[in-house]
Amino acid sequence: MKIILALILMINLLITSTANASNLVGEGKKILYIPIDDRPVNLKQSVEVIEKLGYEVLTPPENLLGNEKNYGEPIELWQWLNDNARGKTAAVISIDSMIYGSLVGSRKHELTTEEIMQRVKKFEEFQKNFPRLPIYVFSTIMRTPRSGAYSSAEPEYYQQFGGMIFNYTVLKDKLESDKLTPRERRQKKKLEKNIPAEVLEDWMKRRAKNFDANKYLIDLANQGVFRYFLLGCDDSAIFSQTHLESRHLDKHGKMLGKTRFLVTSGADELGMLMLSRAVNDDLNYYPFITVKYNDGKGSETIPSYGNEAIGDSIDGAITAIGAIKINDPSKADLVLAVNTNLDGKTFEAMSPKNIFKPRKSTKRFMKIINELLEKDYPLGIADISFANGADNALMYQLLKNDQQFKIKAYGGWNTATNSSGFLIGAGSLTRWLDDKSKNDLLMTRYFDDWAYQSNVRSMVANQLAKISGKGEYMKLDEKKIGAEDFGTYSIKNFADQYIKLPTNYFLEDIRMQFTWNRLFESDISFELK
Repeated sequence: MKIILALILMINLLITSTANASNLVGEGKKILYIPIDDRPVNLKQSVEVIEKLGYEVLTPPENLLGNEKNYGEPIELWQWLNDNARGKTAAVISIDSMIYGSLVGSRKHELTTEEIMQRVKKFEEFQKNFPRLPIYVFSTIMRTPRSGAYSSAEPEYYQQFGGMIFNYTVLKDKLESDKLTPRERRQKKKLEKNIPAEVLEDWMKRRAKNFDANKYLIDLANQGVFRYFLLGCDDSAIFSQTHLESRHLDKHGKMLGKTRFLVTSGADELGMLMLSRAVNDDLNYYPFITVKYNDGKGSETIPSYGNEAIGDSIDGAITAIGAIKINDPSKADLVLAVNTNLDGKTFEAMSPKNIFKPRKSTKRFMKIINELLEKDYPLGIADISFANGADNALMYQLLKNDQQFKIKAYGGWNTATNSSGFLIGAGSLTRWLDDKSKNDLLMTRYFDDWAYQSNVRSMVANQLAKISGKGEYMKLDEKKIGAEDFGTYSIKNFADQYIKLPTNYFLEDIRMQFTWNRLFESDISFELK
């Protein structure tokens, strides 16, 4: 193993020295990319990372992609893909978009099994038509929300019966992998009785279609149709229907090995991971990544919305992009520091617990950060102690220590796997970037993950009642323009107070938009000069 790593290191050094001469390693090359929908992190922000390397990333017209108004246009997407595939460096494709139209479409479609399988088979035909084109695909196993709250992306009945359905699948999964207590058996029977038969039948049949499609895609991967197939578990839990299905699909794909197929936790980071894999394969480069966890539970932390320990998810993401995990940070392309709470618990970023005053966990983690930066290691921070936003205490310490732009990459925007996965994909490529490009990407994350998700989001939510017109948190409607104006004002104030730019840099044209007509995510544009 040491001999293999040494050879890879020599190859990496040779590629790096050659690349430095031309600066933009992707110059003159084009990658096709079909995201899971048009949300900023899946489309705009993922494309931005790859284009910083000099690649041209071609994406479909946005009216073909899933958005807040419709599920997307898979028939037209297939036409676009075939029309644009010739002569490209790679194709990175969302299975959900090509079959159902989008991630939301995968949950609410009315397609028959025959229609779904016909679209799956198109990949086989596509590969035969373009045999020299490396194809990287990513798909999801349907999520199992814990309740009907915020379940507008599920069938309407889930708002009423979602909690019971989730609890039923917890026991169903547990029964298969463990033994149920007498009390749990009684609870399962009670849930089966209380959930309307037609509701449970629709829920399970809908999932069965998704399961069978993913199973067939694994078979296509085994036939060599795809260069890599990454399968993510959308919002899940240790015991759930999503977790149950993932075990069976993982077993079905064992013959492929993790160098060609991987089941992992997450959804919205999958596109970034496969774009990174496509670039690494194109450059014939194998990034070295060292991972440092905070004290306490560390890698054994099982975060909210996840069905596995974060250490497993991070190892999976490293494998997925074609990187190699090493112990020696002095040889690493990226040293990943993972911010977890000592007790392994994760909270919501908008909760009262997310204060600016350092916690015991923060102090322990900052000691690790300081030691790594003192040795000038290429540091990336996976900030996952809170879900759906940054850790205010950590970010404030980085500000006080003038370390915000001394790191290479940062991620803390959504679930733990979304944040760490996107960071691994993007952060592993920062070795090819100049300081301006690196700082641009950091600024995007600081605006989105810290300023908006952890702070400004609640400010705008609290202001909604004072904005004229009809609208609410998940459906802004007439309040949208007013919310965008107040959000833009708040983001500018936050940046002035809490973000210290490197010398000779300044921000211009800051503007916030709510492209999905809701407050859950935002699109923040700016110019860093």
